[in-house]
Parts: sequence; C-alpha cells; structure tokens
Amino acid sequence: MSLRVFDSVEALSEAAAALIAEKLDHSTGPFHLVLSGGSTPKKLFAILASPVYADSIPWNRIHFWWGDERFVPPTDPESNESMAREAMLDKMPIPPEHIHPMFREGSAEDAAAAYEALIRSLVPSGEFDLILLGLGPDAHTASLFPGDPSISETHRWVLASTGAAGVKQRLTMTPVLLNRAKQVIFLAAGPDKTVPLSHVLNEPYEPTKYPAQIVARTAGNLLWMVDTAAASGL
Repeated sequence: MSLRVFDSVEALSEAAAALIAEKLDHSTGPFHLVLSGGSTPKKLFAILASPVYADSIPWNRIHFWWGDERFVPPTDPESNESMAREAMLDKMPIPPEHIHPMFREGSAEDAAAAYEALIRSLVPSGEFDLILLGLGPDAHTASLFPGDPSISETHRWVLASTGAAGVKQRLTMTPVLLNRAKQVIFLAAGPDKTVPLSHVLNEPYEPTKYPAQIVARTAGNLLWMVDTAAASGL
C-alpha cells in the first residue's frame, strides 16, 4: 500500500489524471476502468476531459464501468452515471458500447446479476486495469456499508445492497472483484474524511465496522491519494 498527500483537492485530481494517462500509455488493447461517484472524482473527470488530456488519451480503448450505483435511472441527479456523463463521458469520442452503466429496468437484484454477467463476458478474469474508489464519512467504500452482508461476500462479483439505514438501494461490486484489480486508487479529500481515513488506516482490521479496510491494505497495487485535510488525523 502507498499513500500520497497533496496540498489541495485540485492538486490531487491533477495527479490522479496524470497517473491514469500514464497507465494508459503503458498498456495495450482494451483498458477497463472502474469509476466512482462523489465530488473528488467529478473534478478528476473534468480534468481528463480538458484540452490537456482530451486529444492524448486513447478514448476508444477504454471501457468505463462503475464500482457502485444508486438504483436510480441515469436521469436522476443522484446517479453516478449521470455525473460521469456530464463531466466527461458525453464530451469525449467514446464508443457507446464501451460505456457500461449499472442501472437497468427491473429489480436491483436482476440488475446486479446482469452486470456481473456482463463483466464475466468482457473481463472474464475479473481483473480490471484500474478501479477508482472513494471513502464515505462512515468509512464505507463503493456501496459496502458498515454491517452490510456484502462485505463478507466470497463468490458473487456484484450485489444489490440496501446499505445503511436511510440509504437508497444500491448496486455494488463486492470485495471479491475489488481485490482482483491490477491497480486500486482511493481518492479522499476534505475534513469530513479525516476521521474515517484514520480509522481505515490506523485501526485494527475490522471491515464490518470500517468497510474500506476490505480492500487489502498490504497489496502493492493499492494507492491512497488524499489531501492534507483528510490526512490530518494520520
């Protein structure tokens, strides 16, 4: 595990964009990238869609996936897909068939099963090139919330998750899939991430309490990119 601390969320986002571009430069063939929701990734997506990267990134090689999603249609303002499309995807020359939304009509359970089937058909090893993750104020990541049974899943790759009390139904990749990635990058910024980041990195391993710990802390492919506010409790 590696940790990099930046002076601001802008500097963090710029560095993350440069790292993604570097990963693409050192890869060939399809590149499977898993997106996350939240304000920090939104800044990152905007940078990737800016003139600095727009003409140099091989957009036609990237397949875009989501690590989790609220079970709402893409027209809903709470949709992670909607945010990513507005900030980046709809602005770039990406083949439509390379964008793989989680939401589909029907039940959340059916949507989760369909998404897992799609992953197994296009990424049969389950080994994504890069997964972006965020950190919630309760130390959740993706839609793996404290106490949720999804944290202990050992077979399924994608599940429907009701999450914490009061949280809308979600779809989420499980630890089985998150821990197969070639590279995982956690993005965490702001003072509301100070306590959960300290818990995840400093407390004894207790993923049912601090779900982000389920992503192997000792793996060489795990990188935390955080700002000084989030890192102030370390």
